[in-house]
Amino acid sequence: MNCPFCRNGESKVIESRTTADAVRRRRECLNCGRRFTTYERVEMAPLQVIKKDGMRETFSREKLRRGLLKACEKRPISSETIEAMVDQVERELRQEFEREVPTSQIGERVMAALREVDQVAYVRFASVYREFKDVETFLKEILPLIGRERSREL
Repeated sequence: MNCPFCRNGESKVIESRTTADAVRRRRECLNCGRRFTTYERVEMAPLQVIKKDGMRETFSREKLRRGLLKACEKRPISSETIEAMVDQVERELRQEFEREVPTSQIGERVMAALREVDQVAYVRFASVYREFKDVETFLKEILPLIGRERSREL
Protein backbone atom coordinates (compact mmCIF):
# COMPACT_ATOMS: atom_id res chain seq x y z
CA MET A 1 0.00 0.00 0.00
CA ASN A 2 1.49 3.34 -1.05
CA CYS A 3 1.49 6.16 1.48
CA PRO A 4 -0.92 8.89 0.30
CA PHE A 5 1.48 11.55 1.61
CA CYS A 6 4.96 10.54 0.40
CA ARG A 7 4.07 7.66 -1.98
CA ASN A 8 6.41 5.25 -0.19
CA GLY A 9 5.39 1.63 -0.68
CA GLU A 10 6.20 0.42 2.81
CA SER A 11 3.90 0.79 5.79
CA LYS A 12 3.09 -1.15 8.91
CA VAL A 13 -0.38 -2.07 10.13
CA ILE A 14 -1.08 -0.54 13.53
CA GLU A 15 -4.64 -1.77 13.95
CA SER A 16 -7.16 -3.91 12.03
CA ARG A 17 -10.91 -4.00 12.51
CA THR A 18 -13.57 -5.92 10.70
CA THR A 19 -16.63 -3.91 9.67
CA ALA A 20 -19.88 -5.18 8.16
CA ASP A 21 -18.41 -5.50 4.67
CA ALA A 22 -14.72 -4.59 4.88
CA VAL A 23 -11.51 -4.80 6.87
CA ARG A 24 -10.38 -1.41 8.14
CA ARG A 25 -6.63 -1.08 8.63
CA ARG A 26 -4.87 1.81 10.34
CA ARG A 27 -1.36 2.11 8.86
CA GLU A 28 1.81 4.05 9.53
CA CYS A 29 4.23 4.93 6.73
CA LEU A 30 7.75 3.64 7.44
CA ASN A 31 9.24 6.57 5.53
CA CYS A 32 7.41 9.71 6.73
CA GLY A 33 5.73 8.30 9.85
CA ARG A 34 2.27 9.67 8.96
CA ARG A 35 -0.80 7.53 9.55
CA PHE A 36 -3.63 6.68 7.18
CA THR A 37 -6.57 4.29 6.92
CA THR A 38 -7.25 1.69 4.25
CA TYR A 39 -10.30 -0.48 3.63
CA GLU A 40 -10.22 -3.92 2.08
CA ARG A 41 -13.48 -5.05 0.46
CA VAL A 42 -14.44 -8.15 -1.42
CA GLU A 43 -14.77 -7.29 -5.08
CA MET A 44 -18.30 -8.01 -6.20
CA ALA A 45 -19.70 -8.39 -9.71
CA PRO A 46 -20.44 -4.89 -10.99
CA LEU A 47 -23.95 -3.67 -10.28
CA GLN A 48 -25.56 -1.82 -13.19
CA VAL A 49 -27.74 1.21 -12.52
CA ILE A 50 -30.76 1.70 -14.77
CA LYS A 51 -31.23 5.45 -15.23
CA LYS A 52 -34.60 7.16 -15.75
CA ASP A 53 -33.99 7.35 -19.52
CA GLY A 54 -33.22 3.62 -19.71
CA MET A 55 -29.46 4.06 -20.04
CA ARG A 56 -27.22 1.90 -17.89
CA GLU A 57 -24.03 2.72 -16.02
CA THR A 58 -21.91 0.95 -13.44
CA PHE A 59 -22.84 1.60 -9.81
CA SER A 60 -20.38 4.01 -8.20
CA ARG A 61 -19.83 4.20 -4.44
CA GLU A 62 -18.04 7.47 -5.07
CA LYS A 63 -21.05 9.00 -6.82
CA LEU A 64 -23.26 7.87 -3.94
CA ARG A 65 -20.78 9.35 -1.43
CA ARG A 66 -20.67 12.67 -3.33
CA GLY A 67 -24.47 12.92 -3.26
CA LEU A 68 -24.54 12.29 0.46
CA LEU A 69 -21.71 14.77 1.08
CA LYS A 70 -23.58 17.44 -0.87
CA ALA A 71 -26.80 16.84 1.08
CA CYS A 72 -24.88 16.86 4.40
CA GLU A 73 -22.78 19.92 3.59
CA LYS A 74 -22.47 22.28 6.59
CA ARG A 75 -24.42 19.86 8.80
CA PRO A 76 -23.06 18.21 11.98
CA ILE A 77 -22.63 14.81 10.33
CA SER A 78 -19.32 12.98 10.62
CA SER A 79 -17.52 11.39 7.70
CA GLU A 80 -17.87 8.05 9.51
CA THR A 81 -21.66 8.45 9.51
CA ILE A 82 -21.64 9.26 5.79
CA GLU A 83 -19.42 6.26 5.07
CA ALA A 84 -21.77 4.06 7.13
CA MET A 85 -24.72 5.30 5.04
CA VAL A 86 -22.84 4.52 1.82
CA ASP A 87 -22.08 1.01 3.16
CA GLN A 88 -25.68 0.49 4.25
CA VAL A 89 -27.20 1.57 0.93
CA GLU A 90 -24.76 -0.50 -1.13
CA ARG A 91 -25.27 -3.55 1.10
CA GLU A 92 -29.08 -3.29 0.78
CA LEU A 93 -28.87 -2.93 -3.00
CA ARG A 94 -26.54 -5.91 -3.40
CA GLN A 95 -28.77 -8.05 -1.19
CA GLU A 96 -31.90 -7.25 -3.17
CA PHE A 97 -30.59 -6.84 -6.72
CA GLU A 98 -28.28 -9.28 -8.43
CA ARG A 99 -27.14 -7.35 -11.51
CA GLU A 100 -29.29 -4.28 -12.19
CA VAL A 101 -30.89 -1.67 -9.92
CA PRO A 102 -33.15 1.24 -10.91
CA THR A 103 -32.06 4.71 -9.78
CA SER A 104 -35.39 5.04 -7.97
CA GLN A 105 -34.33 2.28 -5.56
CA ILE A 106 -31.03 4.01 -4.84
CA GLY A 107 -32.73 7.36 -4.23
CA GLU A 108 -35.35 5.89 -1.90
CA ARG A 109 -32.73 4.10 0.19
CA VAL A 110 -30.57 7.22 0.44
CA MET A 111 -33.59 9.24 1.56
CA ALA A 112 -34.47 6.60 4.18
CA ALA A 113 -30.93 6.69 5.55
CA LEU A 114 -30.83 10.51 5.61
CA ARG A 115 -34.27 10.73 7.25
CA GLU A 116 -32.86 8.85 10.24
CA VAL A 117 -29.65 10.92 10.45
CA ASP A 118 -30.56 14.54 9.67
CA GLN A 119 -33.84 16.09 8.53
CA VAL A 120 -32.22 19.07 6.79
CA ALA A 121 -29.92 16.80 4.76
CA TYR A 122 -32.95 14.63 3.97
CA VAL A 123 -34.95 17.60 2.65
CA ARG A 124 -31.96 18.81 0.60
CA PHE A 125 -31.56 15.43 -1.04
CA ALA A 126 -35.29 14.93 -1.52
CA SER A 127 -35.69 18.35 -3.16
CA VAL A 128 -33.16 17.41 -5.85
CA TYR A 129 -34.13 13.75 -6.15
CA ARG A 130 -37.88 14.37 -6.31
CA GLU A 131 -37.39 17.50 -8.44
CA PHE A 132 -39.73 19.74 -6.46
CA LYS A 133 -41.37 22.20 -8.86
CA ASP A 134 -43.23 24.35 -6.35
CA VAL A 135 -43.60 25.15 -2.66
CA GLU A 136 -46.69 22.97 -2.30
CA THR A 137 -44.78 19.84 -3.32
CA PHE A 138 -41.99 20.86 -0.97
CA LEU A 139 -44.46 21.26 1.92
CA LYS A 140 -45.95 17.80 1.28
CA GLU A 141 -42.49 16.38 1.95
CA ILE A 142 -41.77 18.52 5.02
CA LEU A 143 -45.11 18.29 6.88
CA PRO A 144 -44.73 14.59 7.81
CA LEU A 145 -41.28 15.40 9.26
CA ILE A 146 -42.74 18.17 11.40
CA GLY A 147 -45.48 15.85 12.67
CA ARG A 148 -42.94 13.14 13.49
CA GLU A 149 -40.73 15.63 15.35
CA ARG A 150 -43.68 16.92 17.39
CA SER A 151 -44.70 13.39 18.37
CA ARG A 152 -41.15 12.79 19.67
CA GLU A 153 -41.42 15.88 21.89
CA LEU A 154 -44.62 14.63 23.50
